Amino acid sequence: MSKRVGIWIRVSTEDQAQGDSPKHHEHRANSYAEVKGWNVVEVYHLEAVSGKSVINHPEAQRMIQDIRRGHITGLIFSKLARLARNTRELLEFADIFKQANADLTSLDESIDTSSPAGRFFYTLIAGMAEWERAEIGSRVKASVGTRAKLGKSLGGEAPYGYKWEHKELVLDPQEAPIRKLIHELFVEQKRKRTVAEILNKKGYRTRRGENFSDTSIDRMLRDPIAKGMRRVNYTESLGDGKHWKTKPKEEWVFVEVPRIISDELWESCNRILDDMNKNKDKVRRKGVHLFSGILQCECGAKMYMRSTSPKYVCPNCKNKVGPNDLEEIFHGQLESFLFSDTEIQGHLDKEKLILKDKEELLEIRKKEYQKLKHKVDNIFELYHEGQISKEAFKEQHSPIYNAQTQVEESMMELQGQIDALRMQSLDNVQVLSDAQNLHKQWYTFTKEEKKAIIEAITSSIVAGREDIAINLSYIPTLTNESANSINFSFQNTSASENDTTMQRTLRVALHSCQIQLKGKKPSNPAYPTELNTLGDHLRKARLDRGLSQPQVAEVLKVTTDTVSYWETNRCEPTAKFAKRIIEFLSYIPFQNPESLAKRLYLARLVSGKTQEEISKEIGVDESNLRRIELGVRNPFQRTRDKIEEFVGKVLAERWVPL
Repeated sequence: MSKRVGIWIRVSTEDQAQGDSPKHHEHRANSYAEVKGWNVVEVYHLEAVSGKSVINHPEAQRMIQDIRRGHITGLIFSKLARLARNTRELLEFADIFKQANADLTSLDESIDTSSPAGRFFYTLIAGMAEWERAEIGSRVKASVGTRAKLGKSLGGEAPYGYKWEHKELVLDPQEAPIRKLIHELFVEQKRKRTVAEILNKKGYRTRRGENFSDTSIDRMLRDPIAKGMRRVNYTESLGDGKHWKTKPKEEWVFVEVPRIISDELWESCNRILDDMNKNKDKVRRKGVHLFSGILQCECGAKMYMRSTSPKYVCPNCKNKVGPNDLEEIFHGQLESFLFSDTEIQGHLDKEKLILKDKEELLEIRKKEYQKLKHKVDNIFELYHEGQISKEAFKEQHSPIYNAQTQVEESMMELQGQIDALRMQSLDNVQVLSDAQNLHKQWYTFTKEEKKAIIEAITSSIVAGREDIAINLSYIPTLTNESANSINFSFQNTSASENDTTMQRTLRVALHSCQIQLKGKKPSNPAYPTELNTLGDHLRKARLDRGLSQPQVAEVLKVTTDTVSYWETNRCEPTAKFAKRIIEFLSYIPFQNPESLAKRLYLARLVSGKTQEEISKEIGVDESNLRRIELGVRNPFQRTRDKIEEFVGKVLAERWVPL
């Protein structure tokens, strides 16, 4: 009988690209067997398989079984590197063939393992093959950093939210909105597992169709690629195919890619993650003071009121701030923000962007729903025509139908959020009215009501040596449960009016999406020696006339605290109140400015008119007027004449500059 042999074909992807095809190796081995008079009974295909480790490959296991049962008594391959590049596996193959009294035949090296000389040479060549693989790996490893710095692709799967197009990372329109939603949910929930549960409940899945986990959420939150910075060359394999280690940071390379979220949102998420790691396993009793649990020192430590001190104290650097002073700063800065029609309009515009994002996400979910519905319809049709059994129908229909139900529920939830956002859109007049309501009623609230408001709209307050930074947080909607926990007592309103006003007022505050307000820490200034601000002039005039702050507050129609904030320069009065202050002073507390932009701003303060009102009065486009006042646009002579006429009339009508 002729010798029964098999042919082993393993050609890497790179070799195939260079024209070294599997058919070439098979033809060569067949020709060799024909010359030897051997009978080829099996061909083992391992195209595009790495030679680093092949012994556990299904084709390799099939070959070993054929050798052991005597189905083949020899194996032909083009060269040792094609069999395997791992010395240990090459020797293991040789032992298996020796135990089965079978032969290994390498055509390039002319090796026959049936002889001692052949086995010795086989061992030497195997060592050279592994050395060659190590050399190639070393060269590839050395080139990774250079390729990364040059911005060239290093391969690998695109991160969630992105896809490869023409060797460049671009946003995936299906996944990018979901990745953005993950960051937004985490800022709101501050729990990785909660975010994963919300996503899974809504029917969102990973790229492989699996549920999100807290580990996958953590990995995506930490990855800076979401903010447009792809991190490459920062890990390397340990060689076991499973474990990786992080390289030193100086070897990392960052490549700019399209961003999904803003830097502020990414930093907010990672700040929360860092705080979670610092405070892991620490459970604290809920504070009874207004700012307990929210106030922290600029050094990073939490500040609390101790029984031995009437102030909030930092345990590390002993930084202190009084509770009453802190409440005044919080109230004053919140008032300053809420009374700014420009800022409120800007954040109403941000709400429109949030609405747009949700509408885009809804469209994606609708497309997913249609795809799932089409699959369900196809399965029904196959079952109706008798092409699949009842068991097969149940097995295929259930998971798709469940996914369709989850997507449908998510669509309804998104639609509800969109409807709510549309209905709660308010115009500037209503916003200002509601903001004033919150400001006027602040000191009528109980301590519990104030604390509920602070916790609802504030993510943190950072006390520095001179400034207090108030970080407002965005809450998309006010639920009935949270609304009921804040029992406002607005005067002269019915119960239904009270609820409506409360909802509107809090919505105004909640438009403050990731806003930071800053105020000066309190001091006790005496008679002002330098008059740099409107507040300095106000304090000088009050002291000169022997008036108290409550008396001035009554004249200006504001609260006593507001007068205190202006005098201590913790906040600046808006145009509306600047006019009242100038009327109280009976002079313009500014030098006559040389530039048109500054004169226009001064005239607006004196007149108390908005830019919109001035633009209508003098017949100039409001956007152009705003740019002129900011000094970023030079008007044409005709427009300049109109503005100069208005400015001259206002400043010369009643006031004489210093």
